[in-house]
Amino acid sequence: MNADTAAWEQCSTVRVIPPVRPRKLAKVPFVELAEGRLQGVVSSGSDIARVYVSSIAARTHDYSCSTNNNRPCGGVSGGPCKHLCALVDEAVLQYGIDRVARYLHVEVGPESGGGGGADLMSRLSGSRESASAAVVFSRFLRHLAYLELPDTTAPVPELHWFPATEAVR
Repeated sequence: MNADTAAWEQCSTVRVIPPVRPRKLAKVPFVELAEGRLQGVVSSGSDIARVYVSSIAARTHDYSCSTNNNRPCGGVSGGPCKHLCALVDEAVLQYGIDRVARYLHVEVGPESGGGGGADLMSRLSGSRESASAAVVFSRFLRHLAYLELPDTTAPVPELHWFPATEAVR
């Protein structure tokens, strides 16, 4: 860790949690644990211009998968589709199986051997629900917009919602 990173982390009022393992963003470019759901955006395997917004609710484990313009996923009719499986796999890479399981209220014991997304998916017992993709897709687009900002060391107003370190005391 270099001196700049250490100084930044010391001044931060929010604990920085690095990913458990690096992820490739081509298949699942966006995954988050928010609003009582594991949710994210998953690329289509057949059409480069299509993405799916997939989510699994905490506690109930009800799941939803549709295109970004709310057309239902054809693979979700008999159970969770491949987009939901990819979402869970990437969430496990990003946050670790313990954190994802705890968020979704799923018991994963030591007998699972630390398992992965497939082990977690096998323990979900929800059913299909209809959920709007608009909010999740909007959050994804907002994250993409930050990639277009020019490099700067000055504070970015849109990201400056944390209080200054002097105000935290």
